[in-house]
Amino acid sequence: MKTPALWSAQAHMPSVIDRQIRVVSAQGAYLTTDEGKRLFDGTSSLWYTNIGHGREEMARVAYEQMKTLDAYHVFGRYTNDRAVELSEKLVSIAPMDNAKVILNSGGSDAIDVALKLARRYWNHVGRKSKKVIISREHSYHGLHAYGTSVAGLDFNREGYGTDSLVSGTERVEKHSTTAFAEAIERIGAENIAAYIAEPILGTGGVHPPQKGYFEEIQRMCRDNDILFIADEVITGFGRTGSMFASTRYGLQPDIVTFAKGVTSGYAALGGIFVAPRLWQPFFEQNADAPVYRHGTTYSGHPVTAALALKNLEILERESLLERSVHLEQVLSNALSAIESHELVASTRVGGFLGAIELRDMAQAELITDQLLDLGFISRPLRGNSVQFSPPLISTDQEVRSFVEAVRYLLDDIQPARIRA
Repeated sequence: MKTPALWSAQAHMPSVIDRQIRVVSAQGAYLTTDEGKRLFDGTSSLWYTNIGHGREEMARVAYEQMKTLDAYHVFGRYTNDRAVELSEKLVSIAPMDNAKVILNSGGSDAIDVALKLARRYWNHVGRKSKKVIISREHSYHGLHAYGTSVAGLDFNREGYGTDSLVSGTERVEKHSTTAFAEAIERIGAENIAAYIAEPILGTGGVHPPQKGYFEEIQRMCRDNDILFIADEVITGFGRTGSMFASTRYGLQPDIVTFAKGVTSGYAALGGIFVAPRLWQPFFEQNADAPVYRHGTTYSGHPVTAALALKNLEILERESLLERSVHLEQVLSNALSAIESHELVASTRVGGFLGAIELRDMAQAELITDQLLDLGFISRPLRGNSVQFSPPLISTDQEVRSFVEAVRYLLDDIQPARIRA
């Protein structure tokens, strides 16, 4: 068998070579394969297609920007109109006051720039021992060097010599404030640079925060002078009914990472918001002000920035944040109705994000494969869970039908389980 030239991401290649799905077009909440099969995009691709696929006005924006200024960087003295305009817009909707924005090419980039900045800040202010980054079990923070090193999903860490890839990282139990307090005591606050967390654990199984968790975490960060970083790569730009989950859950982070929904996937873009405490030393008008030596080739790319601006306009013009609030309730009701099924261990919803955790007799990987035959795309997540995160333009009935398709497949498992 001839092997493909493309080495797919996160794939066990021998298992997928003869069963790959080639997507050739997309419109709204649906994809079409090369075999003509129409599939509901139940995961918004990789969590990001908030405004849906195939919008002509997005294509027009890219075309017009390419005619004017196709590409240029924002290193040193150089900038461009679209990068400046986008940064001003982002600051106006940021989940913190008086923020600065660093732009790059995606979520994994954003994690690297955030964690490097945390260490660089402490180094500059003379507290050079503050290097350790604490993250949560089952967390996902991209797959660059820093993201791999702070990953709370073991399968994303194995095989890389993680402790030496980026040293000085620790993980704590995902819902335990006691575990965080114990880590501070054991490591020493004087050695800890930052704590990083997704407001809602995404790839780790869609786990919303437990009541009071982040309030206590933030108190401990303040009391021990530990930077708090909110990873909003998945949860930003309407996915939780607010522009950012930090606003919904009352978080006050020092850094917020973002990507995905900022362009709804129409171009590769990510970045971070930086609170005044961190950015001010780098902006001081004196010769001793440090340089934060980080940047990516396509930071502030004018076409990407133009697409992000149009995407944000669409989110606001079509009231998709309000739509997200409504769809969260539709999804919650649908998942509540399936929770009593014998093969369902639990269901979880946080914003327009959801998961069904299955009992051992049913396998999420098999269910998500079988959903394709019924016209729905999903993914298996950690904890034998099935993912739900459709575009914010989805109809109520599409959401309900998506959940009902899972019920149909679980019902089909019952006879085999009973005979066993």
